[in-house]
Amino acid sequence: MSEAVLKLPYTKEDFVSGQEVRWCPGCGDYSILATMQRTLSKFDLPIEKYVFVSGIGCSSRFPYYMNTYGFHTIHGRAPTIATGLRCVNPELSIWVITGDGDGLSIGGNHLIHCMRRNVDINILLVNNRIYGLTKGQYSPTSEKGKITKSSPYGTIEQPINALCVAIASEATFIARTLDTDPTHMSYILERAAKHKGVSFVEIYQNCLIFNDKAFVPVTGRETREDRMVYLKDGQPLVFGKKKDKAIRLKGLYPEEVNYTAGGDTKDLLIHNEKDENPHYAYFLTQMEHPEMPVPFGVFRAIEKPTYDEMLDEQIRQAQVKGKGDLKSLIYGPNTWKVGS
Repeated sequence: MSEAVLKLPYTKEDFVSGQEVRWCPGCGDYSILATMQRTLSKFDLPIEKYVFVSGIGCSSRFPYYMNTYGFHTIHGRAPTIATGLRCVNPELSIWVITGDGDGLSIGGNHLIHCMRRNVDINILLVNNRIYGLTKGQYSPTSEKGKITKSSPYGTIEQPINALCVAIASEATFIARTLDTDPTHMSYILERAAKHKGVSFVEIYQNCLIFNDKAFVPVTGRETREDRMVYLKDGQPLVFGKKKDKAIRLKGLYPEEVNYTAGGDTKDLLIHNEKDENPHYAYFLTQMEHPEMPVPFGVFRAIEKPTYDEMLDEQIRQAQVKGKGDLKSLIYGPNTWKVGS
């Protein structure tokens, strides 16, 4: 007799808020929103246990469109609000929605400290390499030479690599996906949701109004098979229309080589997402177009104690000595006077 199939309590529609979605027609955020709603329906966590926290930007309207609890906070401060939530309620599934401007400019410091602490939350950084909400200024991830309303002669700044920031901050789960591949995005979001500790996911997103086709040279239909490589743990980095190309190391540098399916892989670079040392994950972030194919998938997935768990244990240990008395503390002998 076959086992009964467990019916999950939710569908995608249960996560749709009913609010009018106010993104530009064709915006990549629609795909991200729909994929998130479908992905969460795979879990049986009560819907009231989800919280979406955002800052400022186009993607930061996300909480309005999820039928969950949410905060639309101030510019760059979403990781701080999310940290506070996590520290007072361990039962929540907390998602920070930010963008390349909100997260890497005014919010850069908050983002770094949230990741280095390994707070058990999920951070989605929607990267379109432009300030979309404020109508097209260059952002921290805009490519050098980018002509925008705030850089009419081309930006002279070196762009930030979002995943490098995550690795330098010792995030325990780091991944990259894209808005035009909802199947892959759903897999990454599911992995992030299951991870214990901070998860950081960069999502390549197209802003068709102010930075249309920014990623097409890599992710476009005609080019993506030769310019993208999907990471699979324990597998070589194989890519190309015929899966006839791979990556190997030449000293400290990657190089592209020909590959035959089923052939010898001993000289090829084998992906290891569980490497405790961040050097390998950082190495992958340096693979950029046009010199190399761009990696997508899970760069790093390791386990470390989380900030919130360590904080709870610290409080528990302090309470072993006896609970404090606020009144006694205020009116106790440890006081001082301020003279004129």
